[in-house]
Amino acid sequence: MINFTVLTIFPTMFSLLWDYGIIKRAIDRNIISASTINIRDFAEGRHRVTDDRPYGGGCGMVMKPEPLAGAIRAAQKKAPSSKTILMTPQGRVFDQRVAHELASFDGLILICGRYEGVDERVCYDLIDDEISIGDYVLTGGELPAMVIIDAVTRLIPDALGGVDSAEKDSFSDGLLEHPHYTRPRIFEEANVPDVLLSGNHKEIEKWRLEQSLINTFLKRRTLLEKRTLSRQEVDILEKWCLEIEKIIHS
Repeated sequence: MINFTVLTIFPTMFSLLWDYGIIKRAIDRNIISASTINIRDFAEGRHRVTDDRPYGGGCGMVMKPEPLAGAIRAAQKKAPSSKTILMTPQGRVFDQRVAHELASFDGLILICGRYEGVDERVCYDLIDDEISIGDYVLTGGELPAMVIIDAVTRLIPDALGGVDSAEKDSFSDGLLEHPHYTRPRIFEEANVPDVLLSGNHKEIEKWRLEQSLINTFLKRRTLLEKRTLSRQEVDILEKWCLEIEKIIHS
């Protein structure tokens, strides 16, 4: 079981995440545990202020170190074996490989920054890792934390129901996923590919691999450049080369 602890000034944002879909089922089945800590609870004063103006001037506000450090230490005391991660655009980019890495930990403490960022001194000793979900800026770290919780939970055994569901997702083996079809067999004059109706599982798997390679080549070619190709994948690509040469020289 993985324990997720989210540090945020908006804990109610996570109520819907806990209460629906795969995350709720994983909580109900004790596959994961999930909770929030309100950073404001560790701020002083009647207004529980968690931000202040940056030294040196500039626009925006910065998260104060005292309440954030207090919240982090409380979370670490509660779950000492957890990895503490700050959601920040400056962090390493989150992908399926990082999701697998995080799924190996007993717990994750996810810190949702706000404003222009957090006081750098908090990062000296209290942060184990910094993660970004992409090269763009969001209002806060809550959405990135939700993305990580969802992606990591999917990798935990029994979380999805199907034994191999996560292993067949896009990116799980370095390729985009093949196309999917369901009923009806004909939709607006478009048919389901015949191979999927054949009952021949060997041919279906071959078709799915070829379609995965096509999707990856057309949409995310760099994934193929980084991939060590299997013999079967090389055969498929070589067959395409021959077909393309026929078209060029016809």
